[in-house]
Amino acid sequence: MKADVEHNSLLTIEGMRVEFPSRRGHVVAVERLDLSVEPGEILGVVGESGAGKSTIGNAVIGLLEPPGEMTEGTILLKGDRIDHLDDAAQRKIRGARIGMIFQDPLTSLDPLQTIERQLVDTIQRHLHLAESEARARAVDLLDQVGIPDPAVRIAQYPHQFSGGMRQRVVIALALCADPELIIADEPTTALDVSVQAQILDLMKALCRDRQVGMILITHDMGVISETADRVAVMYRGRVVETGTTQQIMSKPTHDYTRSLISAVPRPDKRLKRFPLVTYIENAEERPEGLNLATHWLGKVREEHKLTGNLVELKDAHMRFITRHSLFPSRRLYLDAVK
Repeated sequence: MKADVEHNSLLTIEGMRVEFPSRRGHVVAVERLDLSVEPGEILGVVGESGAGKSTIGNAVIGLLEPPGEMTEGTILLKGDRIDHLDDAAQRKIRGARIGMIFQDPLTSLDPLQTIERQLVDTIQRHLHLAESEARARAVDLLDQVGIPDPAVRIAQYPHQFSGGMRQRVVIALALCADPELIIADEPTTALDVSVQAQILDLMKALCRDRQVGMILITHDMGVISETADRVAVMYRGRVVETGTTQQIMSKPTHDYTRSLISAVPRPDKRLKRFPLVTYIENAEERPEGLNLATHWLGKVREEHKLTGNLVELKDAHMRFITRHSLFPSRRLYLDAVK
């Protein structure tokens, strides 16, 4: 069974496999990935560093760093296949149909160019407007993303903006050509908590009002719970559990998902030691399948590979299952859902 994939969706990813050649052979960064995004929907992709989250975003927008390559699968944007396009065709889609919001707003903007120049050039490239029309649109975009006095601030440079205001400018850049899909890669990591909440509220409102789909890439379950409509949990290059945000946060069924949620501090609960080891295993040494047991600090040391397809439990909530539980106390539950 393929999970969460409909050909009439805004974005459809089927069977994605991304590899990076190395001295030891090909390292698989993403494997057997099936995902979809609907118009106006925010899909949260969450997992630890090295899980393959950013690789998905880069593959969709055509920014995989060489020698990385998508070797299997298809990517459809409103039914149009976009994974096999040449560089010229990808540049026409990038920015026009798919926008990107990067992690660090300071490095996303050219420090030597005014905000006006960067916005106007982007608008003219994709919409072919006259200079005056492009400037008027740029001012309007800054106003929409909450920049005060946009007609004045547009003439300033990135260093004259705070971190939160720079990220608002980056969001305006992503919206310049009215894209159908936005990929937001850790868009609030460099911001303090109060500014983070403002940016997340802004992104939710823009997706709702413009019916823009969004892939929100993050390692923060708090961001996911506040922002995403649906969640895909990634572990070592594969999606191990999907469902609505409410389902995932209230009734996670995969041990790795439980671990991510348990790592979120709660004022009403004393934290225990986080149950996963702190080091990240070298991707080149990744075993076949998903060996969660080798990544777990517990009494059970046997390796139980989590292989096979996602299995639907209810309401499109899906997870990988294994023939044996990682913990004896959960064996009965796994037997019940097989």
